[in-house]
Amino acid sequence: MNIRKMLDENVVLPLWPETGTILRLKRGSTYAAKKRGEIETIRFGNLERVPVSWLKRKLGLEDTAA
Repeated sequence: MNIRKMLDENVVLPLWPETGTILRLKRGSTYAAKKRGEIETIRFGNLERVPVSWLKRKLGLEDTAA
């Protein structure tokens, strides 16, 4: 998985497996962190997506000077 490419080419990513894998969480831990409000999500019907902008900030990859 090319994480940098995924973060550069997408606006949102699936909660599982992409976001969980990037954060190095197992499936259950990913959903538990989401339930606790530790992972920001957007719901599209039954699909839960994570904004890439939030994920970049979480990982310290976004330029905060912009």
